[in-house]
This record gives sequence, structure tokens and C-alpha cells, in this order.
Amino acid sequence: MFRYSEILENKSTLLSIVIFVVVGLLAIPVVLPHISHQFQVFHILLHLAGISFAVFLSIISALAYSKNRTRRLLFTMIAFSMFVVSESFSVIDAAWQYTYYLGEFSAAELGHILMIGTLGMFALSVFRRD
Repeated sequence: MFRYSEILENKSTLLSIVIFVVVGLLAIPVVLPHISHQFQVFHILLHLAGISFAVFLSIISALAYSKNRTRRLLFTMIAFSMFVVSESFSVIDAAWQYTYYLGEFSAAELGHILMIGTLGMFALSVFRRD
């Protein structure tokens, strides 16, 4: 039987698990209704890949932050987490265009705002002197 620490230490196993979990959770509610729309499915799958890699990198950066506790790693972890949320809004916009709004902002605009926030967090982590 595997221990959780073995899964977290083996990055390829962790990446495989994250990809299967993300695609498994989102395949039926997001991909399946659009299966007959070929180009829309490819667009959705592109964003699902982005979510999968962003979740993987968020987990890795959270593990690195828990070991080292530097502000640079904290900002990097926040940036990857913001990118997960940004890609989630992009998937919503790719699957159901012009349907979901938060006040005056559509899901696409919220995704772009969060991407700018992600870049800002990366800039803070790059230029930070710890």
C-alpha cells in the first residue's frame, strides 16, 4: 500500500494522479455536453490541460513552501493557485460562452483579470529578495 509521502515525492506519479482527477471530475459535466462540437471540445481540453498543470504546480509549490517558508515561494504558490482559478473561468467561458457573469464581468474577463494577477504575483516572486 502506498503512503501519501511516497506519492508526493514521486512527481511523475503525482502529475498522473492530478491529470486523471481533473479530467475525471470535469469530463462529464464540461466535455460530454460539447462532444459533437469538435473545435469547442479541443478548446475545452486545452483549458483542462492548463488546469491540470496549474493544479500540479500549485501542489508542488505548496510542498516547497511548507519546507522552506520563504515569501518568494509563497508568492509563487499564490500565483499558481490564481492560475488554477483563472483557467477555471476560462473553461467556463469556453464551454458556456456569454452565460455566466459576475456583476458586469463575464467569465472571460474574470479569467483575464486573474491572469494579470498571476503575472503580478510572479513578478513579486521574481524580484523579491529573500
